[in-house]
Amino acid sequence: MIRCREIVRADLAAVTDLLTRGFEGRSRDYWMEGLRRTSVREVPEGFPRFGYMLDHEGTPVGVLLLIYTAREDGGETCIRCNVSSWYVEPAFRNYASMLTKVAQRHEHVTYINISPAHWTWPTIEAQGFRAYCGGLFFSFPALSRSAKGMRVEVVQQDAQAIGGLSKADVALLARHAAYGCLSLACRAADGRGFPFVLQPMRKRRIALPAMQLIYCHDVADYVACAGAIGRFLLRRGRISVALDANGGMKDLVGVYRERRGRKYFKGPQCPRLADLSDTELVIYGP
Repeated sequence: MIRCREIVRADLAAVTDLLTRGFEGRSRDYWMEGLRRTSVREVPEGFPRFGYMLDHEGTPVGVLLLIYTAREDGGETCIRCNVSSWYVEPAFRNYASMLTKVAQRHEHVTYINISPAHWTWPTIEAQGFRAYCGGLFFSFPALSRSAKGMRVEVVQQDAQAIGGLSKADVALLARHAAYGCLSLACRAADGRGFPFVLQPMRKRRIALPAMQLIYCHDVADYVACAGAIGRFLLRRGRISVALDANGGMKDLVGVYRERRGRKYFKGPQCPRLADLSDTELVIYGP
């Protein structure tokens, strides 16, 4: 008998074993750490903490991890769900649609898929997802002009208040610093603050020591602060910052690539570029 049900804490060891078998190159410790972080983060009421699994006589044979986040948008609370890692044992693939049907049943939720393998794009689009990000722009920010008086400060996980930033910004930066990201506050000469979260990119075919832009208020903020950020990173051995894009960027030096960075959404709100906060990239890791 096969049934689809919510993952609970008692399932985590068995689910970790399943994910380790399903994803080559990912260690058991990788999954355990991500699930540990998921177990203590805030989750909107009424939504699953970990996701769903296919249960065969008490044993997980399929899993779909979900990351729900509540966000404020125009004075209203909106729900975003990162559809994360999916795996079903070969003998039970006929039941795989049960996972996606249950996981995507809320019409008021915006679902995002930020790491689809290119061979899955047609399947994702057949499920009603639309691309909102076409690729990654690999910028070389140290080649940008630095605004006069711009300062860059590292934000630690115990940060409480930072000049020029809201309480929500500081909380986001501190939370992501606790996830192991590089949280930065750029402050202009006039006192304005700009929050940024970056993360080292996983080494696959990327030869450059690159960082990925996880969060900023707007891509225009990164363009304005790129010179200061680039020099800050250069002193730490990083020469490139990859950011979500839909083509080349005339105000930055770099190159656009489509193969890796496509991202999809389904639901009422199209996500904006340069906001991958509280997603699998930071909770589970690149």
